Amino acid sequence: MIVGGQKPVVRKEVLETAQKVLLVAMVFIVLTIGYLSWQVLHPLDDTAALSLPSPVPADASSPTSEPAPKVGIVAGHYGFDSGAVCPDGLQEVEITFAVAEKVVALLGRRGYQVELLGEFDDAIFGYRADAFVSLHADSCDVPGASGFKVARVTNSAVPEAEDRLVECLWEEYGKWTGLARHEDSITPDMRQYHAFRKIALDTPGAIIEMGFMLEDRNILLYGQEKVARGIASGVICFLESGSGE
Repeated sequence: MIVGGQKPVVRKEVLETAQKVLLVAMVFIVLTIGYLSWQVLHPLDDTAALSLPSPVPADASSPTSEPAPKVGIVAGHYGFDSGAVCPDGLQEVEITFAVAEKVVALLGRRGYQVELLGEFDDAIFGYRADAFVSLHADSCDVPGASGFKVARVTNSAVPEAEDRLVECLWEEYGKWTGLARHEDSITPDMRQYHAFRKIALDTPGAIIEMGFMLEDRNILLYGQEKVARGIASGVICFLESGSGE
């Protein structure tokens, strides 16, 4: 605005300062775009930290090589319902699906054949694999409760294999997440989980309740890399021990 017919005077120092600030901002933006582009082209291999050998032989491309072990991962409640729901609206399926995707990615990058399955996926009927694990989380209804639990079907056709799968998940998940075992709260519903009655009899299966959505919310929401690594490490522990054969 012009007052009294005189033009406003802008100090030279102010203009120079503004130009410097603009230049710094432009450089920052360019560097940020460059860094993000580099990350897209060079994704971090987050399987390296599993510190376990790849299950795929060096000559896996050869026609005579045995196929990599197959693993089925169920995202609890996915494709069916929300699962447990907390007072603030947090749904169990939000956690199980996010973690299942990470587990599938980890195992896939290690060379396994991995499938992400829904709760009542048609593919579960007669499902045959070297390992089958269903992911779930406990509700917000038990204030003060913290920890995880793992179980297999009560009357197993392959008890030794399933016991080893369960034990590997106990050990590796606890190690990666730091959560304690909550064995006292394993329910008959876990041991009679519907999918156990549908998969092939010789498919070793287990169900894991990854933590309580109230007390363990922090790791279930913001520590999903550790949660997924614990499950993936448990599966690899089982298969690499030879019990998956």
